[in-house]
Amino acid sequence: MPLSRREFTAGVALTGVVGALASAPGALAAEEDGTACELGYGPLLPDPAGILALPAGFSYRVLTHSGVTRLEGGEPTPSNHDGTAAFAGARGVTLLVNNHELRGERSRWERPVPLAEGLVYDPAAAGGCTVVEVRRGGEVAEWVGIAGTSTNCAGGSTPWGTWLTCEETEDLAGKNGMTKDHGYVFEVDPADRRANRDPQPVKAFGRYAHEAVVVDPRAGHVYLTEDASGPNGLLYRWVPPEGFRHGRGRLRTLAGDAGRLQAPKCYDSTGRLVDDLSRATRIGTVYGVDWVDVPDRDARAVPVRRQFADGTITRGRKLEGMWWADGGAYFVSSYAREESPGAPHDGQVWFYDPKRRTVRLTVLLGVSGDPEAYDGPDNITVSPYGGLVIAEDGEGVQHLFGATESGRTYPLARNELNIGTPEEPEFSEFAGVCFSPDGRTLFACLQSPGILLAITGPWRRPARPPR
Repeated sequence: MPLSRREFTAGVALTGVVGALASAPGALAAEEDGTACELGYGPLLPDPAGILALPAGFSYRVLTHSGVTRLEGGEPTPSNHDGTAAFAGARGVTLLVNNHELRGERSRWERPVPLAEGLVYDPAAAGGCTVVEVRRGGEVAEWVGIAGTSTNCAGGSTPWGTWLTCEETEDLAGKNGMTKDHGYVFEVDPADRRANRDPQPVKAFGRYAHEAVVVDPRAGHVYLTEDASGPNGLLYRWVPPEGFRHGRGRLRTLAGDAGRLQAPKCYDSTGRLVDDLSRATRIGTVYGVDWVDVPDRDARAVPVRRQFADGTITRGRKLEGMWWADGGAYFVSSYAREESPGAPHDGQVWFYDPKRRTVRLTVLLGVSGDPEAYDGPDNITVSPYGGLVIAEDGEGVQHLFGATESGRTYPLARNELNIGTPEEPEFSEFAGVCFSPDGRTLFACLQSPGILLAITGPWRRPARPPR
């Protein structure tokens, strides 16, 4: 049922608090009584090893390193680490599923995901996932979860303990050396290797440049982002068919046209359509959301995002990471420039509330020429200590940074591994940010050369009143 204007404006009265533009690193938060308070964990200290700058009291450990560590079968850890999730295993084990964003043919890459027997979708494709097991005593093992997929960017964990890995490509068989169609979501079970045999795409979720995915544990709806341009991509909702119940192995039973794949139609409090999320210029902006069915989800002739005429749905530039928490879905738009009809920005984080059927802008990064300023948010997670942790994939220096519930930002880590030259330094993006099940360890990846890190320290709520 469409959301009426009266229902929407009532929801705005309850939730629509307009705030200021998010600040640069080192900003101060304000308590309700107006006094300033220290935000975050303090300044980042240079790393003698030249990998990761962290606040005082924090430390990191390298779990996997492409070309250095090895899989159980003896092959080197694949490169291009990306989306990651952590799961509780048996006997105190932590299991991580780690995407490897390797696009196109295997011959293009020095360290593709090995073609493990029984776990290959397309033998021509370089990407896939590895499963990393961190034992209670600190020992680490790694093996292939899925191989023969392409451009495994982000994804998302499920309430039943599996990982949904997303292909950020639209290549059909015969294009760029592929022997099968790509642009799908695949499920990987970190705890049951047998469940991963004979990988099959979840075609019901559509074929497009997938980025990330979350599952509503109550309603069973699945939300997905598309990282695409020409035109800008879409947020999607998949509504399961009547009687379907999620669970381990259940997605394999779905027909390619099962359920309904839908795109959003957002509008403001006057009832006017919002054609692009870049129209929002202030934290706290709230839009109502209706959903429109996708005509052809497998998109063999026309990409899904081009099946909608401009002015009929709501788009967003580089829709990236997602995380389910607080009864809804957080999702990212990395930036907007001249390709978007609204105001330029260097990153937005939105929150979709399925109960109210609204989206609310929670973080907004202004355009800045400062190489130390945060820009290009990508993967995100919700911190057990409050607020968000965001992986930066922008220009200049790359950070992990936090954002409070009010949208204020603070530094958590800085990539110090220069993959360029002394004269022209270059620093890879962060990716795969997530906490361990017990909340004590923050995992994150440096995409290039491909390093998975475990960060520990004196975690607490990031806004602390001064002494």
